[in-house]
Amino acid sequence: MSIAPYAVQTATARGRLHPEAESPSRTPWQRDRDRILHSAGFRTLQYKTQVFVNHQGDFFRTRLTHSLEVAQIARSIARNLRVDEDLTETLALAHDLGHTPFGHAGEDALAAAMGEWGGFDHNTQTLRQVTKLERRYFGFDGLNLTWETLEGLIKHNGPVDHPTGYVARYAGMLGLELGCYAPVEAQIAAMADDIAYHAHDLDDGLRAGLLCLSDLAGLPVVGDALAQVRRLAGEAEPPRGGRDMSADMRAELQVDDRIRHETIRRVINALAVDLTGQTRRNLEELAPASAEDVRRAAAPVVAYSPAMARDNGAIRGFLYARLYRHWRVNRMTRKARMAVESIFSILAADLSLLPDGWRQQAQGTDRTGAHRVVADYIAGMTDRFAMEEHRRLTDLSVPG
Repeated sequence: MSIAPYAVQTATARGRLHPEAESPSRTPWQRDRDRILHSAGFRTLQYKTQVFVNHQGDFFRTRLTHSLEVAQIARSIARNLRVDEDLTETLALAHDLGHTPFGHAGEDALAAAMGEWGGFDHNTQTLRQVTKLERRYFGFDGLNLTWETLEGLIKHNGPVDHPTGYVARYAGMLGLELGCYAPVEAQIAAMADDIAYHAHDLDDGLRAGLLCLSDLAGLPVVGDALAQVRRLAGEAEPPRGGRDMSADMRAELQVDDRIRHETIRRVINALAVDLTGQTRRNLEELAPASAEDVRRAAAPVVAYSPAMARDNGAIRGFLYARLYRHWRVNRMTRKARMAVESIFSILAADLSLLPDGWRQQAQGTDRTGAHRVVADYIAGMTDRFAMEEHRRLTDLSVPG
């Protein structure tokens, strides 16, 4: 399929910070995608929290499964809008590489701990991960990703008006203008993230028993999907009655599982179809002749219709009120923050407790740099490793 003129073009790709010979069999963004898939940071996403900490259940989303779902949605939308699917997928797969253990609870704890030392946020940490912390190649630190991939990672949430710290320094090295929008591919990846986490957080909340189907009946988009599925379930529900009550109970549970799944997939479809349609209208109105025209637009071109934007905001508000602030989630969030705060305070106060490699880095710099090394060490932990490290540092019965 030929891509649209407003898509990022391989013919005008701006290369890599450290020059490398081009691959004879892969585009630059296929190569970036493969480097991300094989990175240590991507593998650790398997055991990093989305909403529910890893040990709470095998079927809940992790940062890895979330990233894969984002990539699937993003690639489908990119295909419909005729932009570069490989670059879109690359950005979707990489967008959460900077997340800490325990999701936003871990990020909040690290941000507070690093307040005096340059702060912390997962988007900046993603950039650090792919440009500095991955150490796999002889010629450079990081993955040496293309200019376009790095632009998308830095600006996928929109222009960066007041860059500071590592983002400002690295953007200066790249000659990257941060005050304008990213191309369509990066905007799609950002909106696919929104679609994926709304849908699967609803799904996981239902699976965990923190939400029930009746809670969703009044939600826009979700309630409509549920009503449609209930009608289908009424037609397809297996007969009940008979002497084997356990079989009846199994049939009822199976129907509920099907209702949940069918509802969630209809929600994803409704959001993606609306986003694609509105974006197509936005592109027709803007009539961009190149990716540069998209960068210079007055507003993002990838967007929901006004009605769907309102409905999506209602879904977000519901999730914050009923799931993310549920008392059971709050308890786990509090414990996670305490664990990260404790690990950070212990290691920052005594750098000799850091493992080899990390200790040498921290002791070879000033206090700000040492705190950043500790933050990098913690940010790279999985939930499981962070819990074990907390025990190693605080529990006398656990070997160090």
